Amino acid sequence: MASSASTEIRTRLAVLAGLAGTSAIAWLALLRLPMDTGYQVWSTRDAALMLAMWVAMMIGMMIPSAAPAVLIYAAVARKAARDGQAVAPTGVFVLGYALAWAAFSVAATLAQWALERASLLSPALVATSPRFGAVVLLAAGAYQLTPWKEACLRHCRSPAHFLAAHWRPGRAGALRSGFAHGLHCLGCCWLLMALLFVGGVMNLPWIAAIALFVLVEKALPFGRASRRLAGIALLVAGGAALVAAG
Repeated sequence: MASSASTEIRTRLAVLAGLAGTSAIAWLALLRLPMDTGYQVWSTRDAALMLAMWVAMMIGMMIPSAAPAVLIYAAVARKAARDGQAVAPTGVFVLGYALAWAAFSVAATLAQWALERASLLSPALVATSPRFGAVVLLAAGAYQLTPWKEACLRHCRSPAHFLAAHWRPGRAGALRSGFAHGLHCLGCCWLLMALLFVGGVMNLPWIAAIALFVLVEKALPFGRASRRLAGIALLVAGGAALVAAG
């Protein structure tokens, strides 16, 4: 019994270390990517660099908040292995989750390109229009209070129920389950990611603050209450910004 408990603790620590390492590598990649921003026609290299930036940012921000689901998947996989059943490695589930956010990164890169073309982003990738910034704040705040947000957040906060409903055998099944979990988290957080255009896509403290809020909202006991509080705060901030913009 003691040996089994010790093995479980070591496995959980190994999973957490793997997630922390993946997130750290993504943050380091984000810091090292050569970002030449400004109003210019994007070359293929520019587009590739921007996409790489968004992928690194999303993985760095979102992988930590997936820890509860990943730990449960690892526990189920470990039990299945003891029972002689073949289950895909935990990394396959994590890869599926990351692919969902990589897909979002493509959309974010296209949004950035469109906003730059419309002269709504500065060379530092911050909104140049106070009205645009206010609208993003209002939209993010309103979404925080919607049933869609609550439904997606409920899936993210109940990973055991999610995995019971979406468990699929084999590597392809693990990839699909991870991708589905990523889609629910995407539904939960996509408008929070739009706030990056308000505070600055290259503003690392702002990125870290959003990532920390996402982790609190999805993993801590008072996360559901924080959803409502954040929604109200964003609506107030957006309303004030709109009034100030005239």
